[in-house]
Amino acid sequence: MEKHGDIRRYTFLTRVWSFFRKCLFSVLSFGPMPKHVAFIMDGNRRFAKNKGIEQGGGHRVGFSALTSTLQYCYEMGIDYVTIYAFSIDNFKRKPDEVQSTMRLMQEKIDELLKEESVVSEYGVRINFWGDLSLLSEPVRLAAEKAMVSTAKNTGPVLSVCMAYTSTNEIMHAVQKSCGEKICRIQEQYADGHDEDMGSILVADLEQHFYTSGCPDPDILIRTSGETRLSNFLLWQTTFTHLQNPAPLWPEFSLMHLVWAVLMYQKAYPYLKEASSTIKKMH
Repeated sequence: MEKHGDIRRYTFLTRVWSFFRKCLFSVLSFGPMPKHVAFIMDGNRRFAKNKGIEQGGGHRVGFSALTSTLQYCYEMGIDYVTIYAFSIDNFKRKPDEVQSTMRLMQEKIDELLKEESVVSEYGVRINFWGDLSLLSEPVRLAAEKAMVSTAKNTGPVLSVCMAYTSTNEIMHAVQKSCGEKICRIQEQYADGHDEDMGSILVADLEQHFYTSGCPDPDILIRTSGETRLSNFLLWQTTFTHLQNPAPLWPEFSLMHLVWAVLMYQKAYPYLKEASSTIKKMH
């Protein structure tokens, strides 16, 4: 009987918590809501050190924070969430730490595809952005499987930046754009034409970014109080509201997310005016 009573109490509290969130998000929706929020999930290792838990333990708690944050974002109606999971620069860490992180990534990617996951619940489509050839084969295959498995989903979009830096993304786009330009020039010569193909344009680069087809972030949140972008979405964050809340990533909660949206709503008139001014200048 006691067990059934505990289950009933848990179910009741879950429903109350869900109702509270719906009310809160309904109030928030009276202001301008972000369509795209990006996260630099900083502080997993410091959290583990502070709590005295084993290597990788902070990342496991961080994954739980990510799952909850994704759920809150999707309940708010945020259509795009992008996370910085692993930088190319992170490969410079100790080999055993990199290997441990790769194993954890594979495990968590597989978890995202389970039937009871937030991905299944909301019909999320998953992207993996970065030089995936740098990943260990099991992680790369897991990422490719996740993209194929969710490709037809019509719900929100989760983009995971792995083996990623913004400079690498820009270099990739330049190489692709130059390659296309050279091919078109060769085709023109082969057809007997000698037309000026012009320069490579910004639009040429942007269509080859990993982020092509995704709106620029409205908010970029880096936890742990750090103010660096660490080579993350440098091109795409020109008019993004940058925030650096103090909590370490595993400590990031609904309260912090709601506060981030409120700060964005407060800054929205300025961000909109700045964006409109720059567009008029061009």
